[in-house]
Amino acid sequence: MINIYSDSNQTTLQVLWQNMANIDNTIILTGDFNIRDSDWDPNFRHHSSHTNDLVTIADNLDLELSPLSNPGPTRFADNPHDTNSIIDLMFLPPGNTGFGQHMLHPKICKPSDHVLLIIEIGIGEINTDINIWSIKKNSKEEKDFITFLVQGVQNLDTSAIRSKANLETLVQQLADIFKNAWNTHSKQKHITKHSKE
Repeated sequence: MINIYSDSNQTTLQVLWQNMANIDNTIILTGDFNIRDSDWDPNFRHHSSHTNDLVTIADNLDLELSPLSNPGPTRFADNPHDTNSIIDLMFLPPGNTGFGQHMLHPKICKPSDHVLLIIEIGIGEINTDINIWSIKKNSKEEKDFITFLVQGVQNLDTSAIRSKANLETLVQQLADIFKNAWNTHSKQKHITKHSKE
């Protein structure tokens, strides 16, 4: 889930655009996009230059603009010369059971000038079947692990730190102590959907 606030310069859109390749498995893109556009606001007659960027970002995340089940403004104007607007949006996978089902709750908006958006979404069951390495809390292995670490750190010679190279060598020795302690005292566990939390 990505919940955003985009300022008047659309900084968040720029960040999303630059990082699209690193974002995956997003089931909701929502927030205050600060984009007024006739595509989602029937009371606004203009098309924003930022809309195409937003729609392209959503499309690259396999998301589409989800229509409100009870359409209305998402932000109430704080002065009588402005009009209420729709700038809070929600993008979902079109096949999700929540698509087109999110609702406005204008009675819960105070003290904010934005309306609360509420949705229930369907999340498919995840097939968890992995192997992990761990140390059981309060076990003999945990005590041995800590003892190994303490002895290793105590045996480090810190008197020779006179250069960056000496420091890097010491840091590598410390990393090796932790790695060896973990490899020696952790045990492999097989995790499935039936495993305890």
